[in-house]
Amino acid sequence: MFPGEIDVPPATYLDQLGTIFTRFDTQDSGNIAYGVQTAGARYFVKTAGDPANTEPYLDFADRVALLRNAIELARSVDHPALPTLHAVIESPAGPLLVYDWRDGELLHDPAVRERFQALPTEEILAALDTLYDLHAALDAAGWVQGDFYDGSLLYDFTTQRLTVMDLDSYHRGAHRNTMGRMFGSKRFMAPEELALGAPVDTRTTAYALARAGLILLPDPPPALGDVLIEATTARFPSYQAFHEAWLTASSTTADSVTNRSRCTPGSG
Repeated sequence: MFPGEIDVPPATYLDQLGTIFTRFDTQDSGNIAYGVQTAGARYFVKTAGDPANTEPYLDFADRVALLRNAIELARSVDHPALPTLHAVIESPAGPLLVYDWRDGELLHDPAVRERFQALPTEEILAALDTLYDLHAALDAAGWVQGDFYDGSLLYDFTTQRLTVMDLDSYHRGAHRNTMGRMFGSKRFMAPEELALGAPVDTRTTAYALARAGLILLPDPPPALGDVLIEATTARFPSYQAFHEAWLTASSTTADSVTNRSRCTPGSG
């Protein structure tokens, strides 16, 4: 269905492919993305934006490089939380990444995040389990988180499905901080992401994902809360160690969480 290459601007091709029903062009990265409706499906199409646009903090070559990194990540890990990458189309404006369209609301929006935090604990934990399971697969494939925050999380309240997206800045393998303050939201950033020359590795992933748990789960069961706090203070030696501790704590709290959710006012 999709060609390997086009010789027209992305928007021109997408207009020919179907109907552009939304456009995302206010990102500070300079990327431009589109929601496209065809006869049989809807797609999310991400591009590097206008090659001539020099206003973003990343130049065009760097934006293209991150998209190619996103392609590598999508091809290395298959997980239900990741939208399927259907095609990569080369164009004069760089690659077009054609993903599944996923419905939902971004948890970076304060009102949406508050609505999510008010869900039954059992439902929040199911979403976190999905997030942590995805990162177990990413960690096993050698990926270290970069620029992860709640703007990467899309939640469909109707289907209770979590989608994780925009992982373009994830890094294949451990590396050192060459920036000082790396890209990202400070609410999620590990200390090494703020220290020039510090090692950034699987421990960093554990920290950021534990911060997500502390932010999104306002009243964690004690055993799970202890795991999240340890991951952001004493620190786990690896993401795998963090995830194993989370799973162990989850197995000991499952029944109490279910009972508490059933007893929550308004939940039944």
